[in-house]
Amino acid sequence: RGGAMAYDDTAFRQQSDDQTDGDPAAYRNGFAAADYRSRRRDLDPADGARHAEVTADLGGRTGDGRDRLGVHLGWEIVLLLGVAAIGYLLYRLDPASLKRPALDTLLVAAAAIGLLTLGMGVTLRAGVPNLAIGPITLAAELHYAENGDLGLVKSGLPALVIAAAGGLVIAVLILALHVPGWAATLGAGLGVIVYDQLRTAPVIVQGDYDPTDYATYIFGGFAVLAVLGGLLGTVGVVRRWLGRMRPDGDAAVRRGGAPALPVIGSLVLSSVFATVAGILMAAQSVKAIVPTTGLEWTGIALGTALVAGTSAYGRRGGVFGTLLAVAGMTLFLDYSYRRNFDIALFAIAACAIGGGLIITRLVETYGKQLPLTLLDAAENAAASTGSSRQPDIWERATAAPPRSDRWDAGPWSGAR
Repeated sequence: RGGAMAYDDTAFRQQSDDQTDGDPAAYRNGFAAADYRSRRRDLDPADGARHAEVTADLGGRTGDGRDRLGVHLGWEIVLLLGVAAIGYLLYRLDPASLKRPALDTLLVAAAAIGLLTLGMGVTLRAGVPNLAIGPITLAAELHYAENGDLGLVKSGLPALVIAAAGGLVIAVLILALHVPGWAATLGAGLGVIVYDQLRTAPVIVQGDYDPTDYATYIFGGFAVLAVLGGLLGTVGVVRRWLGRMRPDGDAAVRRGGAPALPVIGSLVLSSVFATVAGILMAAQSVKAIVPTTGLEWTGIALGTALVAGTSAYGRRGGVFGTLLAVAGMTLFLDYSYRRNFDIALFAIAACAIGGGLIITRLVETYGKQLPLTLLDAAENAAASTGSSRQPDIWERATAAPPRSDRWDAGPWSGAR
């Protein structure tokens, strides 16, 4: 051997095995042993635990990654075609419905429904859907109907403060107990219904504020909020920051303090949006406000938000979906009213939620990147270059079966 180390020398083979970590492809494709070990982290409980700690510190989970917006854009094209179709049917039925003054009323109604949808959408993305939105809206309607003669500011400001405080309390409860947002907000909504039903008769609206005088500005403000929120949601950092409460892994494991701001902000904002929507509804109402439950508006908001492309699991959503879904819902409600379809809001909400759940399945299925392992990526790269070379002597040798240089093998084996 002359001092030279032969290829089949035991020490050399051991060194080669250590370098490739038992994986010939790691050496063959130029990957470091550390990269290959990272793919086998689950084989070592200690490494898996350390990986989980690092993941938690970074605020990410196994499902976090770059989302694909193609499915959202495709669905928004379908929504646009649907809105155009409903608008055409409405125009064919009554051309005056899309002209002033009827158009002003339609714009204010769209803004009110839009604020409810925005509130539901932001809480869905944050993983804490606010099911109290409907009862809060009805409470705001009743409050303004009783106090509207004091003026818009004096009657509306206390309602906004109470709604924001209520959203803050529920958010703290969710964070402190680490309970599902839908359960906590549903309980809060039932409490608000008790307040709503303290009235024993419909309440006639007091005051003379008419939001239709500012219909264009009101609807424009909602449209800006909807599109701006959608654009912010396309930023990966913002999306993952907002969706930290998205269900993943063991539901009993606390998320720490990272989700506090998104949860508090989304619940407070949604409660304020619901209050403003209720004031708009009451201010343009020509009928007395009936003290029911308000849950039909929760259903409308949830269904419209889901149809808009917001995932029921949280985090994922589109850009123009909320604006288009709200426009479609508003036009359909006006069309059904003019056609005397007499469809209950609960029925419309149920259908919207059913369709929205299908959209959620599509969004979750096609809105995520397909995971690739290191070797898959290498094989794809080799296929793309058209490489068809055969393994050389080195590769065939490293791919050989495990060595059999044990003392009990060979001519000294007891089996011989």
